[in-house]
Amino acid sequence: MSDPEELQSRLSRADAGYYTVEVCRGIATKIDRIRELKLQRNAVLLAHNYQRPEIFEVADFTGDSLGLSMKAATVNEADVIVFCGVHFMAETAKVVSPGKIVLLPNAKAGCSLADMADVKDVADRIAELKVDHPDLGVVCYVNTTAAVKALCDSVCTSANAVQVVASMSNKTILFVPDKNLAAHVAGKLPDKVIIAWDGHCYVHQQINPDSVLSVRAMHPGIKILVHPECRDDVVKLADAALSTSGMVDYARDSDATEFLAVTECGLSDLLAVQAPEKTFYRACKVCRFMKMITLDDVISSLETMQPEINLPDSVRIGASRAINRMFELTASMAAIN
Repeated sequence: MSDPEELQSRLSRADAGYYTVEVCRGIATKIDRIRELKLQRNAVLLAHNYQRPEIFEVADFTGDSLGLSMKAATVNEADVIVFCGVHFMAETAKVVSPGKIVLLPNAKAGCSLADMADVKDVADRIAELKVDHPDLGVVCYVNTTAAVKALCDSVCTSANAVQVVASMSNKTILFVPDKNLAAHVAGKLPDKVIIAWDGHCYVHQQINPDSVLSVRAMHPGIKILVHPECRDDVVKLADAALSTSGMVDYARDSDATEFLAVTECGLSDLLAVQAPEKTFYRACKVCRFMKMITLDDVISSLETMQPEINLPDSVRIGASRAINRMFELTASMAAIN
């Protein structure tokens, strides 16, 4: 049986006002039910770093988009993947593990950034650009639908975007859909011509320099870690611009004791739970999509085996090719069949 007081001790580091012993007693009961269902279904649960703190308690693996994509491709012992993240992430899990059942516990957990790149609009833009740029390469951020991935030469994540684009032979790159990450890549690779899609993450776009500078003024020695989906004027204030998992590693390995994680607020929750000996301040915003999945959703999903992610073979094969290309360019892991 899960211990409510032990849970409260851990989770209250994220929000002491919410995670009372009484609340954690209910959470403990749900955690025990999820563990029972995972055994019955031979399921593995993957959770993105932005999820609710109680979701981390039932996760077999937590990570960023790259780490979870790699893990989804290698959980050979499981029959079912429960993906606690957003829709495009669950699609990616299905692409890399087509023989497994992939569940997204809340079907409404979408992504506003992925929605900004409609598959027909992307196909039309590629055709238009290739008239003047026959050497055009197309890179899509992992925050896209599987159908858009199938149109692209390679996928990338925030952790490897610079490496992916640098490794491509094409001089001209259409980068879809995040203009802020595209600007970050362009700044690192001046020899490339980066054509940015006009999209952004609504969460990171809301974060402004004043919110970061105000924390630095109060804590002069603080280390500022910024996600490259943020605006360029925010990224320029960073000690390091990193993916979410990069921020976790940086905070763990650094001698510093005070950090500002400039990204979705769920990462600060994760950091507070995983590194309680360090202090984490916030200049963050909440993603309503990432917070949609609850323990009740996970229980329902495992009981009913719904909502299940399915993809047409043509989309899955095309997206798999682009994801394989990412791994080839970064030499991160063997290609996915």
